[in-house]
Amino acid sequence: MAELQTNNSRKGNKRMVKKSTRVDLTPMVDLGFLLITFFVFTTTITRPRAMELRMPNDSDTSHDPVCASCAITVLLNEDNKIEYYEGDIANNPPVEETSFSPDGIRQVLLEKRKMVKATRGNADAITLIIKPSNLSTFQNFVNMMDEVAINNIKKYYIDELSAEDKKILERKN
Repeated sequence: MAELQTNNSRKGNKRMVKKSTRVDLTPMVDLGFLLITFFVFTTTITRPRAMELRMPNDSDTSHDPVCASCAITVLLNEDNKIEYYEGDIANNPPVEETSFSPDGIRQVLLEKRKMVKATRGNADAITLIIKPSNLSTFQNFVNMMDEVAINNIKKYYIDELSAEDKKILERKN
């Protein structure tokens, strides 16, 4: 608090009386510490969360066995288009096209989970293979990873396009 002290010892003098002021900074210091404490706590509580991405070890030459009926391969193409096929490419499966809309790839993955659950008894046996092309954007990849998280797909791989996959994309373009 501000405090004024007056010295009235000279009553007959018409000169200006000097008053001393004392400013108490305790409330401002308290407010400063409260603000610092608030910002420290809020920044440590809200840490940014990133999706966990597991990359394969290239030195490991062993292969993870995947049943052909459980696998779905997604080819990310230009203009937010997705080409996908089920099973192994060597068996010439039908290649279909979809998009990132809610009735697009999400519906395809939900139907595949239902089919895998009916045949294998466990919907977690589904394996998603994601193959981004050079024409796709990073946003397409992020959207696909979001779909992986939304559909709770436990086994997914990120792979490069094979020669057969490139032929499929050339036919579609």
